Amino acid sequence: MKRRCVFFDRDGVVNQSPGSGYVLRPEDFHLNEGIVDAICWLKKRDWLVILVTSQKGVGKGLMTSEDLAAIHRKMQDELAETGVELDAIYAHTGEPGCLHQPKPDPEMILAAVERFGIDRHYSWLIGDSDRDIEMGRAAGLAGTIRIVSDKAVRTPADYTLESISSLIPLFEKVL
Repeated sequence: MKRRCVFFDRDGVVNQSPGSGYVLRPEDFHLNEGIVDAICWLKKRDWLVILVTSQKGVGKGLMTSEDLAAIHRKMQDELAETGVELDAIYAHTGEPGCLHQPKPDPEMILAAVERFGIDRHYSWLIGDSDRDIEMGRAAGLAGTIRIVSDKAVRTPADYTLESISSLIPLFEKVL
């Protein structure tokens, strides 16, 4: 039986946005208020929770692959302290030979669909940029949710929320 999944963008959704730059060190990574509750809500209902993120700071030489791995370890450790973890992390780093394609290409989602037996028609994407929303649509997901940010909006999502804290009430209505 195929599984349901919510795909999350990282910066600005799972963690506080670094603005126009990148989170380059674990000590600069801070989970967004409400994200733990949203992930717990999903996990209690047997949803997969997968991160799909662009981390081109690696390819630009601003950080190493090891730095990125340390940031993701910190993220998973902080989530594990609450009793949940992400099921997988897919990252486009911009490095030559990177396994994953940049957003809005749906490759990261499609790779997860194949690996985990995910039903795209019952799965969602949560992001804060047009590239996120376009990726979810290109992957054929059931819907997209945009978290409001300072980024220009040219591609509307199915739902738009002011904050992560509004996710659970929306989940209760649409999932």
